[in-house]
Parts: sequence; structure tokens; C-alpha cells
Amino acid sequence: MLRQKIYAMLIIANKTSTTTKCSFSNSAKNLQSINPRQYSKNRAQDPTGKWLMLAFPASAFGLGVWQWRRKAWKSNLVKELERKTTAEPILFPTDLSELQNLEYRPLIVRGTFDHSKELYIEPRSLIDRSKNTPIDAGSMMSIQNKNIGVLVITPFHVTDRGITILINRGFVPKDQKKPKARIAGQIEEEIEIVGLLRHNEKRPPLSPKNNPIRNHWFYKDLDQMGSLTGAEPILLDAVFESSVPGGPIGGQTRVSLRDEHLSYMITWFSLSAITSYMWYMRFLK
Repeated sequence: MLRQKIYAMLIIANKTSTTTKCSFSNSAKNLQSINPRQYSKNRAQDPTGKWLMLAFPASAFGLGVWQWRRKAWKSNLVKELERKTTAEPILFPTDLSELQNLEYRPLIVRGTFDHSKELYIEPRSLIDRSKNTPIDAGSMMSIQNKNIGVLVITPFHVTDRGITILINRGFVPKDQKKPKARIAGQIEEEIEIVGLLRHNEKRPPLSPKNNPIRNHWFYKDLDQMGSLTGAEPILLDAVFESSVPGGPIGGQTRVSLRDEHLSYMITWFSLSAITSYMWYMRFLK
């Protein structure tokens, strides 16, 4: 009886093994029957993936067009700034609210300086007026040539308006930062100044904070400067022609704007062309 049971179990195990081998054999034959090219072709014909992939070159092209428009806008803005800075000077307005629309316009003021309340923005490089760019800014040669220094901001009482404003008199080398080193330029009598109106300046990224107590200024915070000196938060950058012999060098207004839109435009259009070619080779060829 026991011998019969064992014999029956062996027969069942043999059948199971045979069935499993056949199943594996059939699976292998099915895998071998799949044509990789046909599989790839079927995937390529998938409309969803096809049009989703087209979004990459289309988006890159759109960004290129956007940068092209930004470049045109920036060029027009530069031309507008140049037009304002080279316009004929006008008298300082009696209505201070008009100043909101006059940034970079040359304004004429007449009055006296209060040299006892000078402020210093540093470090700054001397601007070459013919190119409107720093002269060897940041190089060892520029330091030796004294082209690195400070901008002198001085309160200025406007006689016919009865208010005190701030004048950026211009650049002095570091060794002339103290007024005693430039006595000849510390004019006391009434004088006429032409300067470009400037608005408040935001703190640049990574720039240290201003330190009014130590008279260390890194950017133009007109509200803070006005509060410290008793002047209105109004600043004029003196033009070069308003420089006083022996004093700071005027004409230190930077009107150039950063314009990298051309390189961005080339980058996006190149990516659009490359991805378009890849899409063509993948789905159409």
C-alpha cells in the first residue's frame, strides 16, 4: 500500500515538472518572437509621447523670442537714459512731487555746501567720462594710479528753494578722503551746480549694510542719509563741468545697464534647434 502511494506521488511530480518546462519554453519562444525594431516603432507611433517631447524645442524657442524682445526693450531703455542725461539742464522744480519723473535729468541748483556733514560711499572707481566705464577697475595698476577711492556726498542748501538736498560731488582718491587733504576744493561761497537727479538705491545683493555711525556707506540710502544730515532725501550727481578745482571729480554717474540678453537668446535658440533635430530623428525619420 505504501509502495503504491509513493509511486503515485512520483508520477504527479513528473507531470508538474514537465508542465513547468513547457511554460518556460513557451515564454522564451514568445520573447524571441518580439522584434525590437517593431517595438521601437510602436513606441515612436505613440501620439502622446510624440507631442509631449515636442514641448521641449517649442518652449526653448519661446524663451529665445522672449529674450529677443527683452533685448529690444533694454536697448530702448539705454537710449532713453542717454537722451535724459544729455538733455538741456532745467531749474530745480518748486513742486518736489515733479522729481518722481525726472530721474537722470540734469537739474540746476544754486546754494552753499555744508562740508561739516560729508558722507563717503566706498570703495568706488573713477569713471572715464569718454567711455562711461571704470578705469582699470579692480586691478593693482588702478590702485597704484589712485583710481580707487570714495564718492563724497555733501549737504547743499538750495538758496532760492529754502531746502537742503544732497550732492554727490564726485570721486576723490582714498588718500584725499579727509577734507584737510583737499582744502582748495572745500568751497564756502555760493555756487551753481548742475547735477543728474538720482532716486533711492536698493541694497545690492551680498553688499554689507551701511554703517552711519562710522560714516561707512556702501550704497545710497537717501532716507537714511537725509535723516543723518538734516537734508531732504534728494540726491544730485554733480556733472563733470561742476567739479571744483582741487575738489572731487564730478561726472561719476553710471548709466550703462547690464545687457546679456543676446547670449541668453543664442542659448535658447540653440537648444531649440538641437532638441528639434533630436525630435525629428526620433519620431519622423
